[in-house]
Amino acid sequence: QVQLVESGGGLVQPGGSLRLSCAVSRSIVSIYAMGWYRQAPGKKRELVAGLTSAGTTNYADSVKGRFTFSRDNAKNTVYLQMNSLKPEDTAVYYCKIGFGGLQYWGQGTQVTVSS
Repeated sequence: QVQLVESGGGLVQPGGSLRLSCAVSRSIVSIYAMGWYRQAPGKKRELVAGLTSAGTTNYADSVKGRFTFSRDNAKNTVYLQMNSLKPEDTAVYYCKIGFGGLQYWGQGTQVTVSS
């Protein structure tokens, strides 16, 4: 069973930054299906940043230029650096990986952007 554990969420003022981490319980060296999603209250879960099979990253239009996806294969961890945060970024953020025909999700971490 693969486990994903997100961390790094919290309360931040508008314009601030947070870095989310997602620790994976197995090697991610060969995994290319991964991404960060978010779900705000009353809304559907949406893709924030997703790694493509070509190794590039797709970002939601609402976060382009502000959020950055990265990975550290040695630590089996993926990250989401979030800068210039806005109140509309408030949501529970989830990481997801996919391999072997299955998808694995973390438990989520709450990000609240408010003054």
